[in-house]
Amino acid sequence: MALDHSALLEVLDALKAADVDDRIRSATTKIYQALIEAELTAVIGAAPHERTDARTTQRNGSRARTLTTTAGDLELRIPKLRAGSLFPSLLDRRPRIDQALFAVVMEAYLHGVSTRKVDDLVRALGADTGISKSEVSRICADLDAEVAAFRDRSLAEQAFPYVFLDATYCKARVNRRVVSQAVVIATGVAADGHREVLGFAVGDSEDGAF
Repeated sequence: MALDHSALLEVLDALKAADVDDRIRSATTKIYQALIEAELTAVIGAAPHERTDARTTQRNGSRARTLTTTAGDLELRIPKLRAGSLFPSLLDRRPRIDQALFAVVMEAYLHGVSTRKVDDLVRALGADTGISKSEVSRICADLDAEVAAFRDRSLAEQAFPYVFLDATYCKARVNRRVVSQAVVIATGVAADGHREVLGFAVGDSEDGAF
């Protein structure tokens, strides 16, 4: 969806009057808000102040929502309806931060960075409100679920006559300490040469006994 001429002029005026960081945040806010409004118009069947036979309900004000992105905290307006409700599809209902910061938090946590330092990192990336310890834990719980689904999947449909084991070393939390651990990865090779990671296990080293 493209902004109309007056909206583009509005964005330009805001950018000229602001500092560089504020320019990016202002432009991003305008884009998000325009997409939200476009989705609302499609859902109810009418633009603001427009009368159509296809209208299903009416706008009824809005509520504020802060969305933290790599461009900074965006102050958005989420529309309210007289009948029913709408939550914009471009905003995930669960994470308060966008996918770029989401990935940063996961990566930092996996490398043993403390939740306090994760908060500092998130702020440095433009999230003025930071991130709490509980939010870090919740985000990483999502990662745990993805890992569990991978480890528990069935391998019955494909035969792997060759299996190779190799290890890479990563930092991990063990008894509240950050230590180096061997992640031993099993790679299967099918008869047609197709390779697939079959699974992995974490131990103190990649010696024969482990």
